[in-house]
Amino acid sequence: MEIKILGTGCPKCQALERNTREALKEMGIEAEVTEVKDIKKIMQYDIMTTPGIVINEKVKAAGKVLSKDEIKKLIEEENV
Repeated sequence: MEIKILGTGCPKCQALERNTREALKEMGIEAEVTEVKDIKKIMQYDIMTTPGIVINEKVKAAGKVLSKDEIKKLIEEENV
């Protein structure tokens, strides 16, 4: 599983990454989590606001910091 956090490194982006890593740890799931900070690369995902989360190349959310529980639901959807 590959998860990308889209954002420029702002506090909200950092919070989303932290929540994502904590959710994965609690679930016992291995995944590659990377930050995408390049604006041109972020724009390729067709989101208007950051932070964003992409799981297996599918944009799952943009413009808000998801809670660990919200992230767990998204991971479960992709990990079927």
